[in-house]
Amino acid sequence: MTSEQGTIRLPRELDDVPGWFPVLDQLLFDWFLRRQEVAGVGGDLLEVGVYMGKSAIFLGRHRQEGEAYTVCDLFESDAPDDANAAEATKSYRSTLTRRAFEANYLSFHDELPRVLQGPSSIVPGEVKPRSCRFVHIDASHLYEHVEGDISAARDSLLPGGLVVLDDFRSEHTPGVSIAAWEAVLNRGLNPVCLSTQKLYGTWDDPAPIQDALLEMVAERDDCHVSKQQAAGHRIIRLKSRGMKAPTFPKSRHWTGAGPPAPAPTAPGPQPPAN
Repeated sequence: MTSEQGTIRLPRELDDVPGWFPVLDQLLFDWFLRRQEVAGVGGDLLEVGVYMGKSAIFLGRHRQEGEAYTVCDLFESDAPDDANAAEATKSYRSTLTRRAFEANYLSFHDELPRVLQGPSSIVPGEVKPRSCRFVHIDASHLYEHVEGDISAARDSLLPGGLVVLDDFRSEHTPGVSIAAWEAVLNRGLNPVCLSTQKLYGTWDDPAPIQDALLEMVAERDDCHVSKQQAAGHRIIRLKSRGMKAPTFPKSRHWTGAGPPAPAPTAPGPQPPAN
């Protein structure tokens, strides 16, 4: 498989997929999703902003029978406004293509999720209200877009559902910070916990899941926890202390030790999951 940047190597394991998905967040995704599944909580999955697919691949492992999984990204499409176009060009436009995402995803899964190619503003018209149990937002960093993405997440979530907001505390993404904390202060979003990059929240009572989370963390020696009260919210901050990533299956291209071989062509797209 080739791109304007040269040969793209198909991943042998999750760490080979480019992207930002820290070990702590892998642990938290896995724990929250498994907790829902053990409790019999069903619902669809949604990721807005996929880049090369690292977290989307991880999230896809948790799609249960009868659940839909939808991802949305601009990929190589035109941005809806000049500010978004400038952001996309600066951040990732030269490397992100739908073909690259699909090749990475199909390295780990037999079929693609439902792929929406376009701005995140199309999500409300494509995802049913109150249908999702888990929504991950990692798209535009512009306040106006993030505010809309949070609204879409709120409308799409089932009772007990979780939203994860990426880059809410990065120094280069003040728009995400403003939109995230505005949602907490004025729009009913309750923080469940904060990692170094992501805010995990719910529009329901966060206390039961926070209590369960604290019990889980108390049994580990590789996760630092701090608790604060702010504006009537219990804020739980977590930080990795040499944490190892949860076990994740190797890709279909795994051949043991050694670098992955370049792929001459990408696997063809498969029918989306229902």
